[in-house]
Amino acid sequence: MNITIREHSEREHTIDLAVFGEIDVYTAPQLREKLLTLCQGGSHIHLDLAGVDYIDSTGLGVLIGAYKAQKSSGGKLIISGMNSRLARLFRITGLQEIMEFGPDNQEDGKS
Repeated sequence: MNITIREHSEREHTIDLAVFGEIDVYTAPQLREKLLTLCQGGSHIHLDLAGVDYIDSTGLGVLIGAYKAQKSSGGKLIISGMNSRLARLFRITGLQEIMEFGPDNQEDGKS
């Protein structure tokens, strides 16, 4: 599966990333490279996952690494656009308790 990552930045110290495809063992390195490069500046990163249908444990590891990098650099990682399947995954893994999520996620976690 392929992954597409689109970067957009209109506000100072804020970077919007939209991800499309599946985040798995094959595509996670691309996302890791992009996120960790951006995490070095202490900016707020808004990560839109509306175009993502699947994340495996490798992909979750990338998001956790980016979250930790942002926390240590004084920035924020804000995840938005999750469908109910992804929201459920974050709830089951306990990541919804530590990470920051935008208001446009499906909260029911049912799929």
